[in-house]
Amino acid sequence: MTKQSNQGARALFPASFDPLTNGHLDIAHRALRVFGELVLGVAVNIDKSGTFSPAERIEMLTDVVGNEPRVRVTSFEGLTVDYAREIGADVIIRGVRAMSDFEYEFEMALMNKHLHPELETVFMMASQQYLYVSSSRLKELVRFGRAVDEFVPAAVAKRLRERLAGS
Repeated sequence: MTKQSNQGARALFPASFDPLTNGHLDIAHRALRVFGELVLGVAVNIDKSGTFSPAERIEMLTDVVGNEPRVRVTSFEGLTVDYAREIGADVIIRGVRAMSDFEYEFEMALMNKHLHPELETVFMMASQQYLYVSSSRLKELVRFGRAVDEFVPAAVAKRLRERLAGS
């Protein structure tokens, strides 16, 4: 078996990023230690209305990671595996917090492998301080007047308060 470097590989990290959390950023920074290029793909579900529009999510991501030359922020609709093929990604990055995440992601990875055999899925365990952080939980906290500044970038916390406080 020949050893190949992943430093030239393009990885796609797809998520709703609604909102972007420090857990997302942790996975992104760690993925950059392994892969040469990282595409943060804002997944757009046309059947769901998010807290933030896809354009707002892209703006927040770009504000936070825009200075990193090996990161590109995009959005896409449809199947992640199709978008990965479209952008020439070698790998899909998936963050996993718990066994329930793993079961869902494992099934999805198997289907993606069936649809696009050359594409690999890499599971990255959430860092311990982010195991219990989820976008939906953070939105609930903000709706009840609690601060989420330790879990999201400052600009995202501000936007969450403006959008959800008192709703």
